[in-house]
Formats: sequence, C-alpha cells, structure tokens
Amino acid sequence: MKQTNFASKLEKLATPTLVASLSGIQRGIEREALRIQPSGKIAKTPHPEGVGHPLTHSAITTDFSESLLEFITPVSTSAEQTLSQLRDLQKHTLAHMGNEMLWPMSMPCFIENQEDIVLAQFGNSNIGKMKTLYREGLKNRYGSMMQAIAGVHFNTSFPESFWLSLKESEQDDSELQDFISNKYLGLIRNFKRELWLISYLFGASPALCSSFLQGKQSNLPFEKQGKGTLFLPHGTALRLGDLGYTNSEQSSLKVMYNSLSEYVAGLQSAIRSRSDLYEGIADFHSAEPKQLNKNILQIENEFYSPIRPKRNALKHETPTQALSRGGIEYIEIRALDVNPFVDTGISIEQIRFLDVFLTYCLLKDAPQMSWKEQQESDKNLQHVISTGRDTSTVLQRGEEQITIAQWGNEIFSELVSIAQLFDSAHGSKLYSETVNKLANWIACPDETFSGQLVSRLRETGGDSSEQALSMAQEYKEAHLRGDYQYYSEASLNKQAVQSFEDEKAVLAGDTLSFNAFLQDYFDKA
Repeated sequence: MKQTNFASKLEKLATPTLVASLSGIQRGIEREALRIQPSGKIAKTPHPEGVGHPLTHSAITTDFSESLLEFITPVSTSAEQTLSQLRDLQKHTLAHMGNEMLWPMSMPCFIENQEDIVLAQFGNSNIGKMKTLYREGLKNRYGSMMQAIAGVHFNTSFPESFWLSLKESEQDDSELQDFISNKYLGLIRNFKRELWLISYLFGASPALCSSFLQGKQSNLPFEKQGKGTLFLPHGTALRLGDLGYTNSEQSSLKVMYNSLSEYVAGLQSAIRSRSDLYEGIADFHSAEPKQLNKNILQIENEFYSPIRPKRNALKHETPTQALSRGGIEYIEIRALDVNPFVDTGISIEQIRFLDVFLTYCLLKDAPQMSWKEQQESDKNLQHVISTGRDTSTVLQRGEEQITIAQWGNEIFSELVSIAQLFDSAHGSKLYSETVNKLANWIACPDETFSGQLVSRLRETGGDSSEQALSMAQEYKEAHLRGDYQYYSEASLNKQAVQSFEDEKAVLAGDTLSFNAFLQDYFDKA
C-alpha cells in the first residue's frame, strides 16, 4: 500500500525523543455546571458560601450566571489525576449545596423567566464589579438565556522537549518561541477545518427545553416530545449553533489565524471599534451602566471561538497583550458539550482522543487559511450541528463535496498512527483502543453522544429533562458517597477560607473609583 504524505512525514518526525515527550503533555479542564433545584428548575440561591469566594478561589468559581458553577483543575500531565481533581471539586461543592444538584447537560433546564438567571456576583472590588458589569452587557446584548448554557474547556500544551525535537527534525532555524507560536497557529487552522468531527462525535445537545426559546420562533426542523422538549432527529450540538454560544454580530469580525500579529490585530480592532448595534445601551460613563462599553467586543473574552491561543497573563495584562509579549503558551478548546454520561462532564476517552486529534492537527501540513475557508468551515460545522447523523449530509472541502463518512474515515486512518505513538509513550494500548472505538462511530451515528441521547429520548417518549434529573441525582449521590481522591476536605476548606481573605485584600488595594478604574483599564487595553 502506498504510504500517505502524512504517514511519510510522521515517520521522519517521530524520533524517540519526540515520542517520549508525548507523555509530558500538560492539560487542564474548566467544567461548567448549572445549579438546579430538585424540581429541575434553575437554582436562585447565591453561590455556595462554604466553597469560597468566586473572585479569588482558583478552582471553584462562577461563570456568566450566579447559578453557573465553574470548576478549574490545575495543570497536570496525568489525565487520570485531572479527572480525580475535578471529581473532588464537585464533591466538595455538592456538600455545600443543600438539596441542589448539578445539571448534567449543556443546554439549560426549565427556566420560566429570563429574570430567574441572576448575573454572577463577584463582590465590591473594582475588578469584581467589572466582571458583573461585563455580564450585564452580555445580558443586554444577547439575552440571559445564553448565560445558562454550560460547556467544558480543555486546555493543553506540549512540553519543551517536544518542541526542541520537532524543531530539530524540521531543521527550522527560527527562534524557539516563534516556532512554537507558528505551530500552534497551524494546529488551530487544522482544528477549525475539521472541528465538525468533534461536534459529530461529542456533541451532546441535540435537544432543549422549549422554555429556552422564550416564545421565539426557530427555523430549525425541531420535533416535539413530552411537555416541552424540542430536538433535532439528526442534530448534534445546539450549544454551538445559532441558538447557543454564538454571536451573530461577530460574524463580520475577520479574526484570522495565519500569524500571531494578524490574530492579535483582529481582536484588538474589535475591542476598539464602536458597534452601531450596541450604541443605545448605556456604558460605564453613565450613571446606570448596562455594559462596559459600546464596542463590538466589551473585552477580548467576549469573542466566542471554539479554539483560542493563550498565554498566562501578568497582572493588568489583556489576553492579546500577553500573547504579544510572550507568544502562544497553550491552546484552549471551547467546543466541547458537557458529557452527560459521566459525572465529570468529560471522560478519559475524550481526553485521550483530544490528545491524539490535537497532535494530528499540529503535525500535519497546515496551509494558510483564507477568510472564505474559515466561513466554509463554519458552514460545515452548522451542517453537522443540525443534520450530522444523517448519512446523506454532505460537507464542503475546498472545491469538492464530501460525505461525513468519507472524510471521517480519512481522518481516522491518520489518527491511528498518532495513537500508536501515544501508546509507545505511555506503555499501553489505551490510545489505539480509543481511536479504534470512535472510528466505528463514523459508520454508526447512533453510537455518538447525540445519537445515544436521541435514542433514549425516543424510547422513553418523555422529556429530556427526565433523563437529566435522574442523572443529576445519581451523580450527586455517587459524589457524596465516594472518598476524596486527590484533595482532602480540610485542604479545600482551607482554600475557601483563604479566598475570602484574598478578596478582602483585593478590595483594600483599590485606590481608584470604579469609573476611573475602568477608564484606566481601557486606556491601557
């Protein structure tokens, strides 16, 4: 059999040093989860005080709404350890939540009124008030419902030994950090081209409660079931579609990924450009502000992208300022729905697959990506979101039309060789077993997360919320019954107490009025 270009390239690059370095890949997870009442309705209580202050706790905070918890694991080279940390953080939080539970889905539970979604509160320090006002802006720009959607963010970076080996194999004579940044940008371009596969495999939001629409009409071909469940028979991830965490106002933003300077310039232009759409919303210059400012993006974090280049920022640095200073340090994947089939919202198999897929995206050729091609990849994603499990669905790849089955099989044929490298690095067969298992899902759409959820929905004939509530109760009981695996109750209680002390120090350190603080922030952005 003729060797593919990718296989030939991989053979040259896969030195013993590079293969060994794969065991040093670092990961961190940010898992969001909505707090709910036993009835299945959104919780209206404040952030559980016993877990700490949401502004200063490094591992347990809130995302956009007060009820949307966010659990953040520290960086680790062990996927198993990361999941243990995540489980412990959830166990600790559930113990302080009374009879409330964690909603195990991405799309929210029954929400009677948007006013039931309380904005996240971070205290009276300038930075705390800024965070809440930013969320007020999101509410007034896009509506509150979007702030109740949960996802999982997967952060990853390759060790220096990997980069040194790869740089030597490619005989690249650029500065190491420039090499790293350019390679990460290539990974991003390839990820965007084939992001549809992540939605196909791991999309877990094919259904939603009709309350999410708040009476608005949708052009999507929903079927209705039970009291108010709407679902797409062949859909995958409504969270990533036009109903979910997207921003139509941003569709005109030409943020490109062909060079770091190009990416930074695109984002910085958006945070400095006035938006006609938001001009009528009062900003921080007003007595009663309803958003931070009137620009297309209030701050850079408002840019909704399924993947981001990142660098840990210094105090008072914006994300793009950090990237301009030091280059790309790691990648943040934001395209994952909450996995409802595991209590952590992400499984060990997903982590192994992402290790393989992201390494594949990094090592394969990554041509420059035009704006037209970015739009094409977005259209492919939208097709998969709405009809991904329909075997007749066709995607656009350059000048050709191609079925999901054909394109998916081509990708998996190349993922196999990457999985074997990971197996060599870890002394196991787990990566190959994972890739082989998921490869079968290309021919069997019902095996995907969304396929399993729709099958269960059809079998029961009821509402999707019934499944979710049952899972929520099961996971809570398992968490509270189980032992801590990485942290201890004492250490987590200590972190909680310390976070309140840290918040007091932040408040005491404020020297400017809130308006002056914001003016200074935007002057330096």
